[in-house]
Amino acid sequence: MRKSFLAMSALLLVQFTPAAQAGTDLRVIISGEVAPGVYGRVEYGNDRPPPVLYATPTVIVRQPKPVQVQPIYLHVPPGHAKDWRKHCSKYNACGTPVYFVKSAEYEPKKAQKEKKEKKQKKDD
Repeated sequence: MRKSFLAMSALLLVQFTPAAQAGTDLRVIISGEVAPGVYGRVEYGNDRPPPVLYATPTVIVRQPKPVQVQPIYLHVPPGHAKDWRKHCSKYNACGTPVYFVKSAEYEPKKAQKEKKEKKQKKDD
């Protein structure tokens, strides 16, 4: 929890600096599972790719020439993945193939409650 808070604080500080307004690309790499509420590009290094929502990457703006572009992995809110055309510019990924990384936010509310109950029983 503390790592997530520190990462978000650093992200907010950088967002309000003049360098961020000049189009600087900021990458935050957090080890472990994708945290709900923390969105952006997911770097997985030498590990296997994370689980994704759709089997094929989503591309909004096609390249004029058939150029092979490596897909990126993004963790975005569920609404952004559903209406990617509207939100791709926020992530600077409109012309890039995108895999949306799954997290607990994409599970139905009922499944989330069941997981919490199981975890509470396990802790007791």
